[in-house]
Amino acid sequence: MQEIIKIEETTETFESIKHVDEYGQEYWYARELMQVLKYSKWGNFEKVIDKAKKSCKNSNMFVHDHFANVGKMVSIGSGAKRRQNDYKLSRYACYLIAQNGDSRKKVIDISKY
Repeated sequence: MQEIIKIEETTETFESIKHVDEYGQEYWYARELMQVLKYSKWGNFEKVIDKAKKSCKNSNMFVHDHFANVGKMVSIGSGAKRRQNDYKLSRYACYLIAQNGDSRKKVIDISKY
């Protein structure tokens, strides 16, 4: 049986948030994927990322090849800046995140055939 993961059409779609680096490698940012998958809190989404990282490791893959820890400085209300955690994700990492996500969310529909 093959698993099919469908991501419901939203304002932003999985492919619309894809980035391509100077070497032609595709990647996605976790904070952008979080919005597509309808997570409102980073803390909740980061728990899903941690589960996906464990799945990656259990598949004998190098976690850092698929979940690169990146961050950026963002402005906060007082005009000061602080570091915001994010991840640069491979397509495989995005798949693992969707697979480990909250199946009660309508945007993540995992069906078995």
